[in-house]
Order: sequence, then structure tokens, then C-alpha cells
Amino acid sequence: MSDASQRPEARAPRGFIDRRARDLAAEREILTRVSAVYERYGFEALDTGAFEYADALGKFLPDADRPNEGVFALQDDDEQWMALRYDLTAPLARFVAQHWETLPKPFRRYAFGPVWRNEKPGPGRYREFVQCDADTVGSARPEADAEIIAMAAEGLGAAGLPTGAYVIKINNRKLLNGLLATAGVTTEGQKLAVLRAVDKLDRLGPDGVRLLLGEGRKDESGAFTKGAGLDAKSAQAVLAFTAAGVAGSRSETLDAIARVIGGSAEGDEGLEELSRIERALTGLGVGADQAIFDPSVVRGLEYYTGAVFEAELLLETTDDKGEPVRFGSVGGGGRYDDLVARFTGERTPATGFSFGVSRLASALRAAGRDLGGASRGPVVVIAFSQDDMGAYFQLVGELRAAGIAAEVYLGGSGMKAQMKYADRRMSPAAVILGGDEIAAGTVTVKDLDLGRALSAGVTDNAAWRTERPGQQTIPRGELITALRRILEA
Repeated sequence: MSDASQRPEARAPRGFIDRRARDLAAEREILTRVSAVYERYGFEALDTGAFEYADALGKFLPDADRPNEGVFALQDDDEQWMALRYDLTAPLARFVAQHWETLPKPFRRYAFGPVWRNEKPGPGRYREFVQCDADTVGSARPEADAEIIAMAAEGLGAAGLPTGAYVIKINNRKLLNGLLATAGVTTEGQKLAVLRAVDKLDRLGPDGVRLLLGEGRKDESGAFTKGAGLDAKSAQAVLAFTAAGVAGSRSETLDAIARVIGGSAEGDEGLEELSRIERALTGLGVGADQAIFDPSVVRGLEYYTGAVFEAELLLETTDDKGEPVRFGSVGGGGRYDDLVARFTGERTPATGFSFGVSRLASALRAAGRDLGGASRGPVVVIAFSQDDMGAYFQLVGELRAAGIAAEVYLGGSGMKAQMKYADRRMSPAAVILGGDEIAAGTVTVKDLDLGRALSAGVTDNAAWRTERPGQQTIPRGELITALRRILEA
């Protein structure tokens, strides 16, 4: 054994987490359910590699001084920089540009898998997490946006969020551009300052945003944030625009927005696109309790080119201490017509939606809707004697062939410790096959699920306890039926 001072400390890198069966089962169930929805809509699965050439990723470009800025990058033996993908959309843009001539157009794909970001980790913010995306590339129709929104709503429902537990908020970047033109905003810097101010509406409220639209705002710590420099009239127009989302139905919201942006060419184009989205959503049966128009939604300030949407969780959730917690956004997306052009030089329309699988699983758990549930272990066959190992494995083979998860205890402990092991594994039952049982052609089954239920205080149903013995010795041929009865109970 090496000296203790030379042993490495057992630790996970910051921002990377270990996940056991319960977390993995919940995420797997979400992906299974959502994938079924996406495929029913006609989207095909696509999996691209974990690494992309860094210049193809676009958002973070390593340079000579900071080759890992924002991404985890390494230099290949041909001296090209490769980086772990930071999302699933940049690899899609590369794939589409590379294979455009052979793809069906529009190209409809969904994808899921881990992504990596070399950023400072924090509470709920990891350097590795699982995303699930669906995108349509090659259609400029607003109806393509509507279908993505409808599919996102159905996917969230399939994942365990009933109607009323979430809402998808929809806006259009062209409305914002029309508003800014009406307000006299001409420079790119001022435009971004206005959009950043609007993006803080939920946190700061109208009065705080009004300050950021004007000269600026001093926060509680005394730090000053310079404002966008709008005059009072223009700032009021921006706030009136963001307030149009409380008008009522989607059609009423469009009417309220039209009164504010007042005939700007780009704004009118955005209104027409939202009107077409509204008609398509209505045709698809997506009601205002699932998707609304909200002019305050701002996403990807320099990324999205048209419709933008954000899925917000409405469920009441609590943390591990029972304290209320607000999850807010669990996914989002929009139209990004400039991404593929980075490779081809030609504008290619595209729209998509993405959600964080781990984040959604955490939100469901906090709302008491955990899809993983308690991680159930296998039936454990107790091992008494080395001489009877062949009989134990024959039995466990029969159980597995019948579709029942099972294992032979392979530790070195005695009967009591083996039963404790089975309980710790959350095994539904333990099977005892001693020498007497082998000779008599019987097995003894101990119902561990029943024991846990009784210890939890489930003692008021006398008939149920009578019909379900905690331990029984039965003919070997009846074992699978007995175990299925326990599993199904």
C-alpha cells in the first residue's frame, strides 16, 4: 500500500456531478416520452459527436492565449483545435451545411445528449448537463415555429407537466426592432441596452426597468448600471409594449401590440408572423393555457432573428428543506436564420426548441412529480453455501428469462447481512434456497416491499395483510407467479 500522503483525494471536478439510478431513471423516462412525441411529429433522430472543431462552434473561439475560453478544447495532432460541444444547435448547423445537398428539405431533426461549458459552476449550474433539442432547418414559414411550439407543449405534457403547470411565452424579435425604430433607437449598443433592460422585467419590475431604459439604476449594493438613455416618452412606449401581454387572448395581445408599435415596417412583419403562428396553434389545438404571446420575452440578444419562445414552469415547487423555490424557465428557443450561413454564406431559415433534461427532472421532483421514483432493485437470491452456487445461478437465470431483475448475493456475509443488503438495494423480495428447500423442490420468498410498507405504518388494511404473507414457502414452480404478484402490488 502506498504512503497516505501520495494517495489522490477522491473528488469530482467542480461543476460535474455523479448521478445514481433514481436521477438516471427520471431523465431516461423524460427522454423516452419526449422522443416519442417528436417522432410522432415526423422528426428524425440525429446524434453528432461530442467534439466539434472549435471554429465551427462559433460562439466561443479559442485563441492562442485562451484556448479553453468558454469551452473544453484540445489541439489535435494536425494542430487544429477541437472542443466539446456547448450545445446541440451549433453541431446541427455544421451537419446541415456539410450534407445540405443530400438532406430532405426542410430537415427536421431532434437530438439529445450531454453538452459541456467551461464556465464557473454554481448552485444548479453545471459544466456538464443533458439537453434535448428539436429543430426545423429550411423553412421560413411561421407555421414551422408554431409546430415547434406545439410540439414543445406536447413534449412537456408527456414529460409529466399537466396543462396549467407550464406556459410557453412567445414573442418576435421583429416586434422589438419595430418598437426600437419607433422609439428612435438607432445604434446597436443602445438597442442591446434596451433589450437587456426588458429582459430584467421579471426581476426588477416596471419601475426598475424604467430606470434602466433612462439614465441608469443603482442597485441595493450601491453599484450603478448605466441605462439605455431613452427619453421619458420612448421609455414609456417600451413599457407599454411589454405590458401588452396582459391583454387576454393571443388575438387581443396582437391587437394591443399593434396599437403600440404603430405601423413600423419590421414591426408589422413581426405581427403578421405572430398572426400566422396564432392560426396554426389554434388549428393544432394549443390553447392560451399552454402558449401565450408575451412581448417581454427576450432571448439570445444577438442570436435569434424572428420568433422567440420560452417555457416557464408554473407549478409550486419546494427545495429539500420544504422551502418554496421558483424554477422559472425550463426551456426555450426561437428562429435563428443566420447560423448555417456561417458555413455557406447563404441565409438558411431555421427554428427550434431546447430544454435541459436534468433541470426539468429537478423541477418535476421539486413539484412532487418525480418520474424516477424510488429506485427499485433486483430480487436477491440469498447465498448459503458455496456448494449450491450452481443451484442459485440456475434459479436467477430462470427469473431473468422471465423478465424479473434478479441477482445472486456475491458478498462474503451471512444471512442477516444479506437481508440487510437486499433491503438497502430496495429489492422487492429475497429468495431463500437452502439445502432443505433444494431437497424438497421448494423456495422461501420474503416480501420486502410488504415489510417496508408495514414499517411505514401501512397497517390499517387487515384483508390486504392477510392475503399477502410476509414470508411463504412454496413449490419451486410457483416462484415466478409469486414474485410477479409482489412486483405488481
